[in-house]
Amino acid sequence: MSVVKINVLTVPAEQREVLEKRFAGRAGVVEGQDGFEWFELLRPVEGTDTYLVYTRWRSEEDFQVWLNGTMRQGHGGGDRPAASGSTLWSFEVIQQAGPREG
Repeated sequence: MSVVKINVLTVPAEQREVLEKRFAGRAGVVEGQDGFEWFELLRPVEGTDTYLVYTRWRSEEDFQVWLNGTMRQGHGGGDRPAASGSTLWSFEVIQQAGPREG
């Protein structure tokens, strides 16, 4: 079954636009990675400065290959970080549902 990785980013209000533009500039990079299944960048709407970066992978091994290869290349450069903190949550998908076809 798939694995989900959620990167929890603390982003000050003045850095939100910077973070979102950086993700937009890298659009399409992760989608071509072997084992990649899904990506979402979630912006907080009230009461927090925490963004969530949701990715879903076929396996932990596929995620690790991306983490130690393509991801490092895509996050390189001398730009000042837009996030002031980062935590990675890991989950296994044990149940899922999609929209009903009618």
